Amino acid sequence: MKSQELRQKFMEFFEKRGHKIVPSSSLIPDDPSVLLTTAGMQQFKKYYTEPSLAPSPSVVSIQKCFRTSDIDEVGDESHLTFFEMLGNFSFGGYFKEEAIKYAKEFLESVGLKIDYVTVFAGDEETPFDEESYKIWQSLGVKDIRKAGREDNFWGPTGAEGPCGPTTEIYINGVEIWNIVFNEYYKKPHLPTGRQVATFEKLKTPGVDTGMGLERLVMVSQNKKTIFETDLFVPLMRQATEEDARKKRIIADHIRAITFLISDGVRPSNKEQGYVLRRLMRRVITYGADGYELLKVIADDKNYEHYKLDFEKMVYVYNDENKNFAKALHLGLKELEKLEAEKIDAKKLLIYTKASVCRSKSSKTKPKI
Repeated sequence: MKSQELRQKFMEFFEKRGHKIVPSSSLIPDDPSVLLTTAGMQQFKKYYTEPSLAPSPSVVSIQKCFRTSDIDEVGDESHLTFFEMLGNFSFGGYFKEEAIKYAKEFLESVGLKIDYVTVFAGDEETPFDEESYKIWQSLGVKDIRKAGREDNFWGPTGAEGPCGPTTEIYINGVEIWNIVFNEYYKKPHLPTGRQVATFEKLKTPGVDTGMGLERLVMVSQNKKTIFETDLFVPLMRQATEEDARKKRIIADHIRAITFLISDGVRPSNKEQGYVLRRLMRRVITYGADGYELLKVIADDKNYEHYKLDFEKMVYVYNDENKNFAKALHLGLKELEKLEAEKIDAKKLLIYTKASVCRSKSSKTKPKI
């Protein structure tokens, strides 16, 4: 199934079940605890504590996301900096049973079968998620695995906020869907007074789910890597680099560059601008044809609803290319200067040693 069809089916599935469609928010978040938007729930964060402010008790979105933590991993078969997250959310409209049933129903509706699921095993801070375990059992899922906090407890974003246990769905050995049950509010430890974090039950528990579009497309199209899907094939063809790792880096980075520019980020030496500059200079260093790669994305129907400004993208890319070329030129001149100074210093050292030797030789007593 093509990626565009999967997008449409996801939105329609949840709209038919009472979810209001909400457009993606910017990659530049209004949440000061993060540099860039990292998850679909970020624009909805406040609704978990104040559900009356939500546009609807249940919403669905496809959110642009960016994770800087994965930059150095990009180039393998699965890591990305930019990705799109499919998500359905509830702010008191429904909870665990409906969320789990919806996930299973949707995956089956697009021809996918669950391998196994995981649930939170519990620890000294919060208990085992027995309810989710029993729901999966009732739906006929046989392989239900328990996992610890690192894998099956999400949040909060920042030092405090809504959080809770998760249940994860795996297909073909790949984690596809993470369903978070925000039933707690974490209060952090304080410099004085309370020494450990506490978890208080939220008055209105909520649902926050996230499913990476790229991974969903990969398993749906039965591909070994995300870079073999229709989301990436046009970019991989355009990236003329022969090295497979570099091709993947170029394909990932050019998508990230596109959407950062689209959301108003410009190359600089700080914050979001530094991230953009780092990605752009890496692509430029690999000798990729930025114009043609940007055109591939601008012409891709997968992204037409984002209304990308191709001319703006090209202008920003070319401007940074020029700045990088100037920086490289100045750097090379400085390097040449340092090399010249090293040569001069070496000559001086040789001359000094020779002078010392001659001086010692002149003071030596003549042999009789």
